[in-house]
Amino acid sequence: MKKVLIACVSATMLVSCGQNSAEYKKLKAENDSLRVENTKSADELNEMLSMLNEIETDLQSIRDAENYLNIEQRTGGELDQTRREKIRQNMRLIRETLKRNKEQISELEKKLEKSGIQSAALKKTIQRLSAELDEKNLTIAELQKDLEKKNVRIQELDEQVAELNEDVEELSTTTEAQSETISKQDKALHTAYYCFGTTKELKAQRILSGGGLFSKSKALRDDFNKDYFISIDIREVKEIPLFAKKAKIKSNHPEGSYEFVKDADGNLSLKINDENAFWSLGRYLVIEVN
Repeated sequence: MKKVLIACVSATMLVSCGQNSAEYKKLKAENDSLRVENTKSADELNEMLSMLNEIETDLQSIRDAENYLNIEQRTGGELDQTRREKIRQNMRLIRETLKRNKEQISELEKKLEKSGIQSAALKKTIQRLSAELDEKNLTIAELQKDLEKKNVRIQELDEQVAELNEDVEELSTTTEAQSETISKQDKALHTAYYCFGTTKELKAQRILSGGGLFSKSKALRDDFNKDYFISIDIREVKEIPLFAKKAKIKSNHPEGSYEFVKDADGNLSLKINDENAFWSLGRYLVIEVN
């Protein structure tokens, strides 16, 4: 008000003074200075009001996010990944906004003090917003603690699920190993070995020994060459081609469990009629051919 009065007085005096006088020039300079100062004050006020409006808008965003978090905090049951991510986003938004608004309030208080603007309403508004921001900080801190407790329960559940998955994986590995062991055992139970050859060939492999004028040849010496034998599955192999006209079994197998059969060329094959009985006395078959 003082500035306006001075401006009016200056204007009145300007009318009564000569425009070229020293007094006129002095009063004109003072009047121009007051106009610049008034414009500057108006600009500062507009800037502060704009900041207040921005803070009010931010506070409404915080209230909306806080309301969402309160609803989630009261919601029973576990949070799925989408809801947990939404909570994290809202908490991040609130923290960032509160920090920015506190900085803006501090800047506003400094601007108001430097500007010289005397406005009780403006000061009251800044104080109200500052108090609300402090209150929101406390409220959000408590809410975050509650949500963190819930996240701990979720983390514990995740750990239980991870342990369960590990147990399932371990069980699967164990089952696979057991299946492999059973498969190997099953294969071993049904695996047999055979070989055929001339007397000379079989003796060379230490499979036959003896067989002189007054002794019979003996099959399967202690140090016989096992690599000379062919492995078979007794459930699948019922007939063995010998590619020879004559043949004789030298290993021990029950009579009646097998027979020799001829093909069109007169070559023999060993036909196993009862595999359980045939292999009951041993799993190594030695056939001498001529």
